[in-house]
Amino acid sequence: MRTNDWQIELPASKSLSNRWLVLNYCLNDRIHISNVSTADDTQLLRRLLQQLRSGRSHVFDCHNAGTVARFLMPLLCITPGTHVLTGSSRLCERPFGSLIRSLLGMGFDIQCQGIPDALPVRIVGGLPKRKMAFVDSSESSQFVSSLLLMGPMLENGITVSLSGPMASRPYIEMTQALLSELKVPVKYFPTPRIFSTGTYAEAKIGPRTITIERDWSSASYFYLAAMLLPNKRIRLSGLPSVSIQGDSVAADIFRHLGVVTTQVRNPYTGATSVCVKGGGPCDKRIDISLRNNPDLFPAVAVACAAAGVSCRLRGLGNLRHKECDRLTAMGDELLAMGANLTVTDDCLILRRTSLQPTRPVRTYDDHRMAMAFAPLKFRFPDLEIEHPEVVSKSFPDFWQQLEKLSLNN
Repeated sequence: MRTNDWQIELPASKSLSNRWLVLNYCLNDRIHISNVSTADDTQLLRRLLQQLRSGRSHVFDCHNAGTVARFLMPLLCITPGTHVLTGSSRLCERPFGSLIRSLLGMGFDIQCQGIPDALPVRIVGGLPKRKMAFVDSSESSQFVSSLLLMGPMLENGITVSLSGPMASRPYIEMTQALLSELKVPVKYFPTPRIFSTGTYAEAKIGPRTITIERDWSSASYFYLAAMLLPNKRIRLSGLPSVSIQGDSVAADIFRHLGVVTTQVRNPYTGATSVCVKGGGPCDKRIDISLRNNPDLFPAVAVACAAAGVSCRLRGLGNLRHKECDRLTAMGDELLAMGANLTVTDDCLILRRTSLQPTRPVRTYDDHRMAMAFAPLKFRFPDLEIEHPEVVSKSFPDFWQQLEKLSLNN
């Protein structure tokens, strides 16, 4: 190991942790999960799954965690009893219509208690009348994943028919890969765009231990830091260079912004890590779709603005339904720093610009907004980030890890 490497400990993947927690629930705790994410969302999902198993309370408050609500809804549908699934005021504004309609179409008993197609919902659990689910996959990949995770609990599995383009397709492929790892039969037929699963029972899954990978989405903020701290190596400990996480494309995206990625191996333990180093040549213009990798958008947008690179970032319409309207929020914060940009329905167009902060960065109760702007403190030491605590949603240790770079800068 080079002594001048800055060593960063990334959190475990939240996406993988959440899926393995649901799988473990479906398999009656036959999986020991090592290195599970400490993110607020994952810990909330763990508590609510324990609550579901115990049957002590039938009100499931998901706070501001959309993933938790989407993964729980199908499980509540097959669990006897009357349940209420709810969350924060923001979560109750976010669209759930495609998943609700899909479950209604299977014959489950779901009633919206507020505005149509949204939380809170009242669910009377029981067996479905039909094993085929029809879902609009353009709204959220998690609608599809939640059905695929629940489906093998049914006697004959589930068939999921997709309409619309797949949003964040790598996350659906991640779910499919985990089911396949457990030997649960799951097939995808491109025509007519159908998933079909077998059952957990026929897979005959015995006890096993799973170790969760480090998180590639969180790595994006340290790629941005590397770009702002050229010619210094940042070691992202334990991050796999080959991963089923779709956001591993961050390495290729940031290559266009002068950040070089290399894989290193610890000679004593054999563990591999990713090292990133900025200072390379940047493209003058970047035009990419982030439809499959929307969580990379905040770091990539800030990086382009900070590097003075013109860019068109496309496929971002679904970001309007995150913890905040993330597309508009990013546009507003960059504009406040003097960026020359345009925001459309699903696109951010940034023209070559020079940033100069004039006020604290607003985070809109959104962890990714806070983490994306935080590395700019290396260029603007007096930059303030409002409500820095929001990072606990996905990366509780973020500020401590970023401070390592400040101490050595």
